[in-house]
Amino acid sequence: MENLLKRTINDLVTESHIRASVLYYFGVKFYDYKTETLEDVCSRHGLRAESVMKAMELVSDNNGTTKKQLQSFPVELMVEYLKHAHYLFVKKRIPYIAQLIDGLQIVNFRYQSLSADLKSVFPLFVEDFIEHIYEEEDTFFSYVSQLSRFLKDDVPSSEVFYLMEKYSVKEFALDHEVHDNEMEGFRKFTNNYTYCEEADLQIKVLYSELERLEKDLILHAKIENEILFPKALQLERLVKLKFYDLAKHN
Repeated sequence: MENLLKRTINDLVTESHIRASVLYYFGVKFYDYKTETLEDVCSRHGLRAESVMKAMELVSDNNGTTKKQLQSFPVELMVEYLKHAHYLFVKKRIPYIAQLIDGLQIVNFRYQSLSADLKSVFPLFVEDFIEHIYEEEDTFFSYVSQLSRFLKDDVPSSEVFYLMEKYSVKEFALDHEVHDNEMEGFRKFTNNYTYCEEADLQIKVLYSELERLEKDLILHAKIENEILFPKALQLERLVKLKFYDLAKHN
């Protein structure tokens, strides 16, 4: 990948939009350096060129954890995996997209109105999304963790009994369906993330990132629906059986 160093940022990002996110994580807004080479940008920001190029390789070849692997995770590890995914969405992916939207200044006339609308709408989406994420962690994830700990005799039965009076996995699952595709509005808003050839590179990168975020959120919801919720239901049944056994011996 040595030849990447001699190419301009504009060429590199045009070839693969995801490279813009790599530059962002290294503290570089790609649209501020379109005509400069990667070598010049690394030098200007004091970055190790090898590290930047390696990151570009990894992001292009990253398949992530498969659903088959996740099926084998115990429920406690599933919760931690999903919490980490939440962290990446809230602390990395969404701030990056927010920065792309904020950086939209002079764009092709076809996208001027959309650019202004995104600057108004995206913060509302972020606020709602973060609220949903934290509520899920504070209620459902916490409930599942308490059930798991009870089976290991780590929490008092009275505490778990109170929680089971208040919550149920089935109710959490029904509520989760309502939030399954929070990005649907952006897909309609951007005409399924399609753009014309005259669109600015920033618009192309932004649309690609919005589409990638939607796909990842759909996969995230699918993992919760098809793996975590069935595991949590089974866990809830085991807890009920333990309560039944405790009642028989009292």
